[in-house]
Amino acid sequence: MTGAGARPDLSLYLIADVTSCRTAGRSVVKTAAAAARGGVTAVQLRDKRARGGELLDTVRRVAEVLPPRIPLIVNDRVDVYLAARLAGIRVAGVHIGQSDLPVPVTRTMIGPDALLGLSAATADQLAAANRAPVDYVGIGALHATDTKQDAPPPLGTDGFRRLAGLCRRPVVAIGGISADDLPGLRTAGAAGAAVAAAVCRAPDPYRAATRLAAAWREAA
Repeated sequence: MTGAGARPDLSLYLIADVTSCRTAGRSVVKTAAAAARGGVTAVQLRDKRARGGELLDTVRRVAEVLPPRIPLIVNDRVDVYLAARLAGIRVAGVHIGQSDLPVPVTRTMIGPDALLGLSAATADQLAAANRAPVDYVGIGALHATDTKQDAPPPLGTDGFRRLAGLCRRPVVAIGGISADDLPGLRTAGAAGAAVAAAVCRAPDPYRAATRLAAAWREAA
């Protein structure tokens, strides 16, 4: 997608974490559907434990409940993204971390029109991201979080602002984010905020997403 087509709206970016949804007693499909009604603008499906076939089926079921305006992004699993696309499932792209496949390899595999996101947590990683064919960069962790076991140390808003200023790509903050963080993040240069527990573990994901979407709009 780099250099092709309109940029997606990443302002309220749901990390639909399967484990967090199960902890709350809901499926990731029901959570994503409720959050979409509540105002999330992008969804990344994350399941670190699923085998390929199981994850492909989950991708299909989540895609079926999302409206076309909301891009569905697959976390890490380039193979599952490619399989979904071959199966005719509406997927927009992949998000990878620093220890996943190299960015140039990933871009070649998924093609120029797919959305490609990259996680970064240091100035060196952001310098590399500036030279890479990625569409956006996820910067974090903003706060301590237990939804991602290998999350880097928390940055806080000031640390996020410093790193965001080094990046020439749209940046999305991630890591323990709540509605209270959104005004500061928006003024710090964030194109959006990625939330996991704030929606996936909420008693009512629709209401949680509605509150977050309103907080982002009001921060403008």
